[in-house]
Amino acid sequence: MRQSTYRAPGTGHARKIGFALSFALRCMLALTAAAGAASPALAQSFPSKPLRLIVPFPAGGPSDIFGRVLAQGMSANLGQTVVVENRGGAGGVIGVDAAAKAPADGYTVALNNGSSVAMAPFTMSRMPYDPRKDLAFITSVVKVPEVVVVHPGVPVHSLAELVQYARDHPGKLNFGSSGAGSITHLGLELLKAAAHVDIVHVSYKGAAPAVTDLLAGQVQVGIFDVPVVLPHIRQGGLRALAVTSAARASALPDVPTTAEEKYPTVISDNWYGLVAPAGTPPAVLARLHEAAVSTLRSPQVAEQFAKVNGVPIPASAQDYQAFVAAEADRWGTIIKAIGFKMEE
Repeated sequence: MRQSTYRAPGTGHARKIGFALSFALRCMLALTAAAGAASPALAQSFPSKPLRLIVPFPAGGPSDIFGRVLAQGMSANLGQTVVVENRGGAGGVIGVDAAAKAPADGYTVALNNGSSVAMAPFTMSRMPYDPRKDLAFITSVVKVPEVVVVHPGVPVHSLAELVQYARDHPGKLNFGSSGAGSITHLGLELLKAAAHVDIVHVSYKGAAPAVTDLLAGQVQVGIFDVPVVLPHIRQGGLRALAVTSAARASALPDVPTTAEEKYPTVISDNWYGLVAPAGTPPAVLARLHEAAVSTLRSPQVAEQFAKVNGVPIPASAQDYQAFVAAEADRWGTIIKAIGFKMEE
């Protein structure tokens, strides 16, 4: 008499599912192990072709000089050419956006500025990327002091005198900037808020035309990168009143800081960093960081940066990310307080 075997409904099906899940899990673990093993190999093989460094401003300016010096040093460190691509517009946002949307393979990096990662998210109603989610922060690169300047026709010789003159003539002074929402705009807005004065903003498409009109007296006040206006200060075309940094600028040792002039909150250093698209492999980011930091610590690079009044500021990726977050908090508060928003 044949013995019957009872099998619970679905038992064979469940075993098949269990086996499939077990097989899938083993495959996942194997892939993870393979990826981990591949990381050192990836770091050793990268880069195998030229890289692209996007500078989000036109050629010839200080940011372009910083970018080309950095690219040259990184080329030597990486053993591959780093090609500079100038892609200006929207205060640096257009160039950084191009990097954010590039393949996350390490072959595209960008020089970012404070405006493109710490200010634009609060001034633009439709930001094309989220700096926190779409970018991988590699290192800070360089810091550039800014200076408050006036046309010699304005009868002031100190920041205190400028503030008093603006109070006595509300709305009569104009200040030029390199663009709405730029550091040159928001730095002066910060001074206006701290000093409680009314100075009218005039926006330009870049620092060069703004400085041209400042020299001609079409606008009377401005805050610009020291290297942009230093020749005009030395030639007497502009008068320097205060440096918007924590310390005096080496190129202008006799010009006091805003803190010395009783405005310690008016700090608007311009700065640049290096970013890659989010999702770039950690081993590749580490290799890029190593090449950039090694370049920035070179005495020769420090000397080249100093020619345009830049100070190298290499940092760990974590420290740079924390710095950007702190700058975003600071400028976000300022931008909200003055109620500024970019026009569509």
